[in-house]
Amino acid sequence: MPLYEYESIEDGEVIELLRPMKDADLPVEDPAGRGRSFRRRFSVFGVSGAADAVAGVSAGGHVHSSGCGCGKPRGSCGLG
Repeated sequence: MPLYEYESIEDGEVIELLRPMKDADLPVEDPAGRGRSFRRRFSVFGVSGAADAVAGVSAGGHVHSSGCGCGKPRGSCGLG
């Protein structure tokens, strides 16, 4: 089930809800019970990985621990 972000029209507070796609744009009940209205907002996130390294761009926050977000063992993707 997708995770959607909703922003309060009144004060800008952002909440996240797991909802079926068919319900994505249905009204959202104010979790604080203050009667605020929420609208779905476009979620953004940053990604860094092998394509950046090939292009000569710094990998920035690409950090390895026991494994990598790319699914490879530590150090095997050339970015950690």
